[in-house]
Amino acid sequence: MNAPLMPKATAVWLVENTALSFDQIADFCKLHPLEVKAVADGDAAQGIKGLDPIQTGQLTREDIERGENDPNYRLKLADPKVRLPEPKRKKGPRYTPVSRRQDRPNAILWLVRNHPELKDSQLMRLVGTTKSTIQAIRERTHWNAPNLTPLDPVTLGLCSQIDLDLEVMRAAKEKPPEQQDTGATLLPAAVTTTAEPEEPETKPAADELNVESVLASLRRIGGKSESDDDR
Repeated sequence: MNAPLMPKATAVWLVENTALSFDQIADFCKLHPLEVKAVADGDAAQGIKGLDPIQTGQLTREDIERGENDPNYRLKLADPKVRLPEPKRKKGPRYTPVSRRQDRPNAILWLVRNHPELKDSQLMRLVGTTKSTIQAIRERTHWNAPNLTPLDPVTLGLCSQIDLDLEVMRAAKEKPPEQQDTGATLLPAAVTTTAEPEEPETKPAADELNVESVLASLRRIGGKSESDDDR
C-alpha cells in the first residue's frame, strides 16, 4: 500500500524506460491510469525528471522484467535496507496559514461563548493561538474587541470537527456537569420493605389485677375455702 519515493517522477522513468502497461505503473506509483497516460502523452508531469526506482533500491530489474512479460503481474515495492524512525510530532499550538490568522480572534470568541468548559491549552491546540490573546478576548481587552464576530472555527478551516469534538469530550470528562436539585425522591426499596420491629408485650399494671382472684389464692394458701367464710 506504500507509494514509492516521488511517485510522479518514478512514473516518468518507468514510462520512458520500460514496456510496462499504464495499469502496472499506476498501481505501483499509486496513481490513476489516466494520469500515467497523460504522462506518456506529455500532457502531465512536464519538466519533471524521471527517478530511477532501481537506483533508489525501491524496485529490482528482475521485478520489472517479470512485469513486462506478464501484463497481469503487479510490481512490489522492495523493502528498504535502512528503516528510519518516524518523526515524533511535537506538541504545541497548531500551525495556522497566514491567510487564516486574521480569523483566529473570531474563532476564539466563538469557542469561548459556545464552549466555556474548554481550557486555554485546548483553545491553543485548536486554533493555534497564544494564551495572552485568549485572555484578552475573554476580558474584552483585545485591540479589535468591538469588531469581533463569533465564527465557527470548523467553518473557517482552522480545525476539524473531529478535533473540536475530541476536545469537548475531554473537557466534559475532566469537569462533569453539576447535578441540579430535583426535589424529594423516592426512598430505596431496601428501606421501604424492611419489617418494623414488634413492640414488646406490656404486663398489666398492679391496679389492673383481679382482686377476687388474689383473695381466692390467699384463702387456698391459708387452707380456707369460701364455704368456711360463709360460716
